[in-house]
Amino acid sequence: MENKKYDVAAYIWPAYTGDEPRTRIFWPEGMGEWQTVKNTTEPRNVNSSWPRRPVWGYVNEADPYVMEMEINAASDHGVNVFIYDWYWYDNRPFLENCLNDGYLKARNNDKVKFYLMWANHDVDNQWDVRTSHIQNNIIWPGAVNLSQFKEVCDRLIDKYLCHPSYYRIDNKPVFSIYDIPKLIHGLGGVAQARKALDWFRSRAVSKGLPGLHLQMIKYGDYYLIDAKEAAPEGVAETLGFDSLTHYQMVHFTRIDRDYTDILKDVEAEYNKIEKSFKIPYFPHVSIGWDNSPRSLHEPRIYTVKNDTPAAFEKGLLLAKAYADRRTQAPLVTVNSWNEWTETSYLLPDNINGYGYLKAVKKVFGNAD
Repeated sequence: MENKKYDVAAYIWPAYTGDEPRTRIFWPEGMGEWQTVKNTTEPRNVNSSWPRRPVWGYVNEADPYVMEMEINAASDHGVNVFIYDWYWYDNRPFLENCLNDGYLKARNNDKVKFYLMWANHDVDNQWDVRTSHIQNNIIWPGAVNLSQFKEVCDRLIDKYLCHPSYYRIDNKPVFSIYDIPKLIHGLGGVAQARKALDWFRSRAVSKGLPGLHLQMIKYGDYYLIDAKEAAPEGVAETLGFDSLTHYQMVHFTRIDRDYTDILKDVEAEYNKIEKSFKIPYFPHVSIGWDNSPRSLHEPRIYTVKNDTPAAFEKGLLLAKAYADRRTQAPLVTVNSWNEWTETSYLLPDNINGYGYLKAVKKVFGNAD
């Protein structure tokens, strides 16, 4: 059988850097969320496998030499795309240093392409272990109005989407949006959101791009829009999205179970999406879930059990099988490259070593 080339895209949480001054609000030690990883010295629930430690240490991912190392490791194991979580808060970008000063200045960034997911959710206290128990306290809202949206789009087009290493489908740069209800709310409604996205597409063309491939992040079976439930498939069609994927398995299944049991729900989700959506779905697989390091004040019991590299390999095989039976770009998304404080990362650690990366290479990394 002829070898097939797959695009394995891992999300990057760009908080493992102290170069962004506003990170000091949450992590005052000046090393970004490495502070939380370092200071988690014992399990915080009965199923937790913490403490976990990075094999490479608490490296600054805004350092191009660090990112060159990580790019080489990704490429060597079959990960050939990074999806950077991208943020815009308080009328300006947030956490861009990892991308701007790390990846984009890495001399080997042609080996692993990148695209962006606008993580346009609200910021509350979840990142700060000292105050993570405080509910309903919005530090920065994720919604933007039309004026801000246009400023965002121009920045994205000029700074990123034209980059030679930016990932494309059918020659169009891919741009993903995390919180669709938040986007709609900020822009004033569904019709206004559709007009804004159409403007984004036309703006990209006017600046020399062949168009855009807009990707929706799906979570749950309905979206709450204007206090009414709306089916994601209808929202995707109305807004004109070109594809969809997931960010985390926790968004559509109960995860306080054995990993292999969760995969039954993952397969069911794949099949449901295949029947209900008209646009392509790019299959997603997560490594695990345990966000207890982010809380000192309350037990977080929702933890994936037995999320071993061998179990993760089964998830990758499931995603591969879905990709193989569809006539679409062979893209698979993975959560994630480095979500340490949600315990879903490919990077080598003190428990599994390079096990998760080796699983990717075993399933996807042999095609030339």
